[in-house]
Amino acid sequence: MTLLEVRDLHVAYGRVEAVHGVSLAVEAGGIVTVIGPNGAGKTTLLGAIMGLLPARGEIAYAGAPVNRVPVEQRVARGLCLVPEGRELFTAMSVADNLALGSFQRRGARDGSISRTRDGVYQRFPRLAERQEQLAGTLSGGERQMLALGRALMAQPKLLLLDEPSLGLAPLVVREIFSIIASLRASGVAILLVEQNARAALQIADYGYVLEMGEIATEGDCGTLLRNPRVTATYLGQSGRRHA
Repeated sequence: MTLLEVRDLHVAYGRVEAVHGVSLAVEAGGIVTVIGPNGAGKTTLLGAIMGLLPARGEIAYAGAPVNRVPVEQRVARGLCLVPEGRELFTAMSVADNLALGSFQRRGARDGSISRTRDGVYQRFPRLAERQEQLAGTLSGGERQMLALGRALMAQPKLLLLDEPSLGLAPLVVREIFSIIASLRASGVAILLVEQNARAALQIADYGYVLEMGEIATEGDCGTLLRNPRVTATYLGQSGRRHA
């Protein structure tokens, strides 16, 4: 089942178009990655899908068009974004940041929010140990875990992840990508935007290469890992160092 389908998407900042006719799809329970250089339009693409930026083209989620659906309703339907900057409330505790992630479910009286929180703490034991700690005092890897955990509090069907490895040490990157891969087993689909192309292609099912706002090539990740052009451009010495 196709959970997200984007067709001929165009996104502009004023008169400057940053995304030109992009089409992509994410299957339920799958991981799809979009790789490419800085300035290719990857973050802009995610912003448009989430409804944060105006766009032309078709965006269908769970079989229904969402072009005119507000961001809050997209979240309520199970579409969640973990932004590049993580955007945590640094002066609030870990527990309070997680509670904000369940804001759309605040009327639930069946104990489901507590069960979701317990599941997040089980998945991220370090967050459980730091429940009362201020988010601003966490390490980079712990902040990324908190950003993921906060998104999971909304019980998403599709997670949009924007550069989850940004600024993290290689060992922490490995841990974060292992966690991302494990989310597939829980039925969460993922659209992963990432500059660490090798790590992204190793956990994803399908990949798109975005260059200058356009899809330059696409294919299953095994094929892209063997593609000479992708290898030369994105999987060189830098990719091996981060893998």
